Amino acid sequence: MNSRNYIKIELPSRSVNEGIARAAVACFAAQLDPTLEELGDIKTAVSEAVTNAIVHAYPDSIGKICIRARILSGGELEISVRDWGKGMDDVEKARTPLFTTGGPERSGMGFTIMESFMDKLRVRSKPGKGTTVVMRRTLEKRRED
Repeated sequence: MNSRNYIKIELPSRSVNEGIARAAVACFAAQLDPTLEELGDIKTAVSEAVTNAIVHAYPDSIGKICIRARILSGGELEISVRDWGKGMDDVEKARTPLFTTGGPERSGMGFTIMESFMDKLRVRSKPGKGTTVVMRRTLEKRRED
């Protein structure tokens, strides 16, 4: 699928960078004229994906996170968040609500939240190689009066 426009951002897996990723993708998505609700959903999904990479991919070190966003035909926004960290043995188990490897302070709802705010969610992971989360959301064309 050809994209009309795209961005690529690479950040260290520091918690302070979650806000940068969230804001950058929101600014990029703004060209599709989203509603405030759509924009909030996108920001929340990006926050969850980036936070997962920070907390789970690199629990004891600082690694690299790459965020890509692109606009596809029909007003579809695709966002991918990739890390080269620990990876997961069982993606389906990780996607189960309330499952977490991050300790008692983590809710285990990251993938569930991403899935609820986006139209499509795909997760690929290999132990020792990292994880890629790809999310898509079609933004409704607003009527021009």
